[in-house]
Amino acid sequence: MTPVYLAAYQSGNIQKVNASLQNRLRACDICPRKCGVNRLQNEAGYCKTGLKAKVYSYLPHQGEEPAISGTRGSGTVFFANCNLSCVYCQNYEFSQLGRGKEVLPEELAGYMLELQEAGCHNINLVTPTHVLPQIIQALLLAIPKGLRLPLVYNTAAYELVEVVRLLDGIIDIYLPDMRYADDALALKYSAAAGYVGCNQGAVLEMYRQAGLAAFDSDGVIERGLIIRHLVLPNGISGTPEVMQFIAERLSPEIHISLMSQYLPYHLAKNFPAVSRRLKAKEYDQAKQSMDKFGLHNGWVQESYGSERFAGVNIKPNLLDG
Repeated sequence: MTPVYLAAYQSGNIQKVNASLQNRLRACDICPRKCGVNRLQNEAGYCKTGLKAKVYSYLPHQGEEPAISGTRGSGTVFFANCNLSCVYCQNYEFSQLGRGKEVLPEELAGYMLELQEAGCHNINLVTPTHVLPQIIQALLLAIPKGLRLPLVYNTAAYELVEVVRLLDGIIDIYLPDMRYADDALALKYSAAAGYVGCNQGAVLEMYRQAGLAAFDSDGVIERGLIIRHLVLPNGISGTPEVMQFIAERLSPEIHISLMSQYLPYHLAKNFPAVSRRLKAKEYDQAKQSMDKFGLHNGWVQESYGSERFAGVNIKPNLLDG
C-alpha cells in the first residue's frame, strides 16, 4: 500500500501544513498547553523544546505490538521531552529529564531514510506532539530522497483537534494512548488539564482520518488506528469508561492494545495509589471490560509486559501472537 503522504506531497498539501505549523511556533499553540512562546526564536515552553527537535535514539524496534514491529522491526524515533508530566513515566530519562541530541530537519530526515534502508516496516514517531512542525519539515526533505514507508504517529494523545486535523492525508497509522477517563486524575498524575476532552476529540479525528486497522498478508499494519490503554493500579485509568467510549463512539472493531506493563517509575513512589505494580486481578478486570463492551480485536500482555504481546480475540478465545 502506498503511503498517503506521497499524494499529499505531490498536491502541495504537506507544504501548506508545514507553513501553518511553522507559523504556530511563533506563539506556540501546537498542543493544549498553548504556551505562547516563540519557538522560532528558540524559546521553550512546557515541553522544554525550542526550535530544534531533540532525539534520544532511533532504531529498528522489536518491542511494539506484533502488527507494528512485524518481523523486521518498526523504525522507531524516540523524541526527547513531552507535553505530559506523568509521575510514573517509564521513559522519564528522556521524556522528563530531556536526555538526547538536538537535530536539524536534515538529520531527522536522514534517520528516517536510514531506518528504511535497514528494512523496517514503518517509521514510528514516538512522542511526536511537541515536535510535529520539525517532523513535517523532515518529511519534506525525506520524501524526494525516496522515503516510502508508512508513518506511525505514536502519541500520548494530549492533542488539539485542529492540529491533528492538519495531518489528514499525511499520517498512515495512528497509535494513540487513551490513559484516563477522569480529568482530575489526569491532572494529578500527568499534569494534563482537560485531558479527557482533548484525548477523546483527538482520537475521534484520528479514526475519521485513518479508520479501522488494515493489514498486509503478513499481518503488519499498513493503515488505520490502534488504541493503547495502559492499565493503572486502583482503577486510575478508568478502563470501563474508556472501553465504553471506544465501543460506542468509535467502533467495536477497533484494535486495542491492553497494556499490563505498568511499573512505579520516576516519581510514582510519592503517590500512594500508583506506587505499586498492577495486580493480576486488576488486569483481569480490564479484560472483562473489553469483553463487556464487545471489543475483541487487539493484543494483551499476559506476562505484565515482560514478553511480546499475545494476540487476543477476547470473545470467544485467546490466540497466540
